[in-house]
Amino acid sequence: MTELELSTSIEATLVARNLRNMKVARDALAPGYYMRAARILNEVTGKVIIGTGFPVMETFETDGPVGAIALYDALEQLGAEPWLACGAPLSKCLINNYRVLELNAKNLVTAQQEARGKLEQLQPQAIISIERPGLSADGCYYNMRGEDITPRSAFFDPYLTNARCPTMAIGDGGNEIGMGNIRDAIATLDINAAATKCDELLVADVSNWGAYGLIAFLGYWRGRDMLGEISPLDILNYLSARGSVDGVTRENTLTEDGLQAEEGQNVIDELRSLTGFQ
Repeated sequence: MTELELSTSIEATLVARNLRNMKVARDALAPGYYMRAARILNEVTGKVIIGTGFPVMETFETDGPVGAIALYDALEQLGAEPWLACGAPLSKCLINNYRVLELNAKNLVTAQQEARGKLEQLQPQAIISIERPGLSADGCYYNMRGEDITPRSAFFDPYLTNARCPTMAIGDGGNEIGMGNIRDAIATLDINAAATKCDELLVADVSNWGAYGLIAFLGYWRGRDMLGEISPLDILNYLSARGSVDGVTRENTLTEDGLQAEEGQNVIDELRSLTGFQ
């Protein structure tokens, strides 16, 4: 199959379960978005900023960091220098094992200043957001329950809006960074939609799985089974030991959005099959 056909197959696979109506979002996007985003990452030889971390109560949810860590590892293996951008407490949990860009700003004004300074310092070649809350039109952050979580949400939006490099974002519900690209198309969904845009929006039933879609292409182009090197359960164990919770159940379990780790592994195996590695 052609690369565009592969991308559309990946895109269909990643919303096949349609847990939060992401088929609607997919229909609003030009086909080939996973291919286009992966091509950007495939050309990176320098720094990549990967923003993640969605606050749940006083900690962070498993959806987002699992995919961010998997993509971080993949990009590092390919010679890039990835950085994980997140706020506390997630940043404190990761800092001993990964390059961490800690989001410390307490309001949007200082967040703009922080982003401009860090972007000038790091000079990233690409920025990607994976399951980061996106600012709504009223300047606040909301979770899927409609609760205002602004006081507990670090500001990552300014990194995309001030970027001088390609920006990408993965979301699974409509309230994440990047969903501003299709705000009108998802207006009927039961969500307080985000307004922040990006260059290339990617959607999936679980945002972690979107990272796997990108890694599928990176491995495909190299003839290497990079997805086969990922263990979602291992990453979940790492995060759980540091206080993560499932974003749906709000419990410290080895799950993502209410789904067992095996479901994520099944998606990986489906993508491996599409790319000829299984």
